[in-house]
Amino acid sequence: MFIDGLISIRVARNLAIAACVALIVASSADSGFAQRSSKGRTADLGPQVKQVNAMVRAVWSDYEIRPSKPATDGEWCRRLFLDVIGRTPTVVELDAFLKDKSANKRRDLVRSLLYDDKYTEDYARNWTTIWTNILIGRSGGTERNTMISRVGMQKYLRDSFARNKPYDRIVHELVTATGSTSPDAEDFNGAANFLVMKVNEEKATLATAATAKTFLGLQVQCTQCHDHPFNEWKQAKFWQMNAFFRQARAQRTGQRNAGMGGTLVDVDFKGEDAQGAREASIYYELRNAELEVAYPTFVTGQEASSRSGVVSEVNRRVELADMMLKSEYLERTVANRYWAHFLGYGFTKPIDDLGPHNPASHPELLDYLGGQVRENSFNLKELVTWIVLSEPYSLSSKMTEKNRIDDPLLGELPKFSHFYLRGMRAEELYESLVSATRASAGGNYEAQERAKARWLGQFVTAFGNDEGEETTTFNGTIPQSLMMFNGDLIRQATKKEKGGLLWQVATSKLENRERIDYLFRAALSRNASDKEYEAAGQLLLYNEGDGMAAVQDIWWAVLNSNEFIINH
Repeated sequence: MFIDGLISIRVARNLAIAACVALIVASSADSGFAQRSSKGRTADLGPQVKQVNAMVRAVWSDYEIRPSKPATDGEWCRRLFLDVIGRTPTVVELDAFLKDKSANKRRDLVRSLLYDDKYTEDYARNWTTIWTNILIGRSGGTERNTMISRVGMQKYLRDSFARNKPYDRIVHELVTATGSTSPDAEDFNGAANFLVMKVNEEKATLATAATAKTFLGLQVQCTQCHDHPFNEWKQAKFWQMNAFFRQARAQRTGQRNAGMGGTLVDVDFKGEDAQGAREASIYYELRNAELEVAYPTFVTGQEASSRSGVVSEVNRRVELADMMLKSEYLERTVANRYWAHFLGYGFTKPIDDLGPHNPASHPELLDYLGGQVRENSFNLKELVTWIVLSEPYSLSSKMTEKNRIDDPLLGELPKFSHFYLRGMRAEELYESLVSATRASAGGNYEAQERAKARWLGQFVTAFGNDEGEETTTFNGTIPQSLMMFNGDLIRQATKKEKGGLLWQVATSKLENRERIDYLFRAALSRNASDKEYEAAGQLLLYNEGDGMAAVQDIWWAVLNSNEFIINH
């Protein structure tokens, strides 16, 4: 079903080999996916998972939809590894799970990935990557003259996720951070990287918009110049929020062209009129050219304790962060963001827009998950647990006649009656290739991250719009296809050097069928189908008994299949 042929055929490959390779990746619904049963589904769900399931089933009932069958253990295991720690499982990890006959094997695997020391680094690395991209973008810290230290941002997040720091504490630290962005500085504070390039630009409008959108799911930038045309959000709300950031300043350190980082500080704000710091007024222009005054006021209408701009009297960012932590938008936004990460779609589109003009597809479920996040002290690992053990996450991605209308690509609101197919993120593909092929870049954590950053850089394009949005060419385009066909990482992954994966498989005592199955499990978390095995056998014959060459061709074909690059 998922491996419906190669995107193209490797240049200079003999057509006979290409035909056999194409057969390997041309299986459909009868491809023999391993372990069709779902006997491993956990029996001990817990109250949150049970409530999530009940609320989702209620929507299915309302729309007269029947869910797809459960995913196989192999499919579920693969998606769990990808979503939780950012890579596919190794053959050893997969086989251990498949052989486990416990009724709670899925719950146990989830707990292992989240809490076992052997996965702490993987977990922290994956969520550091995700949140670094959210907070500063994929290209953040790489621009000319930037004050952002990408390494500093990653260090802060990696330490936070490794220690399972509560989400509300992370948000508070990011919004109130002062100190240097560079890990080499004595006053280093990696959290400062979030705002350091946003507070000086255009009267901190970037800081205002990014903070509200990222943590509160409120796109207040829409009201920067005028009242919102479709709801009650007013222009005043944007500038009242903006007033909280007027004490913050970013100071460049080192030579300007060296990009050596910056320091985020709080300074007294004297206001924009003659009244001075004791009142610290700011002004914004209405569409009729009249000026209006604004003071620090949260989106709920709560005002700061003082209008003073003197830091010793009132630290505006600290008061903003305190108000944010009490707001229901905080927990609802992170619940929506995490649900979208694991299920492919959030309850709103976009996921960081919870404004009154954009009703959620499952409002009661969103409120429930958000409430549970707060009740459980903003423990993100618990939120992950509830989602990945839920019924929607456990379903097959194969649509049926009973749920064919559940297709968000057609503009329908998601009902989560089947698992939605999605391509791997570029970072997930990189880590999966390294894991499956043992094609490690070597070196310490920083060296490996630099190697990954160089690889990822070929796909990222940054646009200089007001919101710093980016796009990526890692979406099935020609650069991605060429990289998968003949890129450095693929060449390294398919090397026949002694000690490598292919050498170990080709020289092992495994039978031919076992060798082929091993490669399929390493990449796709399933054994080869009969048709795929037959095609692979033809490669063995074509290569006149050269097992190493045949294994190399099979491995290259599997890595270039749609099934490998899709989270299904």
